[in-house]
Amino acid sequence: MAAQDLDEVEARLQRVLDRYRPELVDGTIYGLPSLVLPGASGHDYFAATKRASKHVGLYLIIADRYPEDVALAPPELQACRTGRATWAFRSLDDDLAAGLEALLDRLLVRYRAEHA
Repeated sequence: MAAQDLDEVEARLQRVLDRYRPELVDGTIYGLPSLVLPGASGHDYFAATKRASKHVGLYLIIADRYPEDVALAPPELQACRTGRATWAFRSLDDDLAAGLEALLDRLLVRYRAEHA
């Protein structure tokens, strides 16, 4: 995939994550941009992203704690999962973005509850 295409994937992923602002605010984890609840620190982030040479990575530590929520994700989204809390997107079409938004919505409910 050309870098220009990854620019589009990265921009689309950012638009998906922007849905959770202003409740979540900018943070960093190991120098990577992340979204966190105000006051959260360290590994207590909701989502982080990283651009790689052939994909855009999404890190959702909270997903590892709630496998039942991940299990509800469409197969196409589950196929992008590359680790316990990691997804790699080489493309992000409307259907895949909708599945990701639904997963993020479920996980945000869990994240809020953990911080209540």
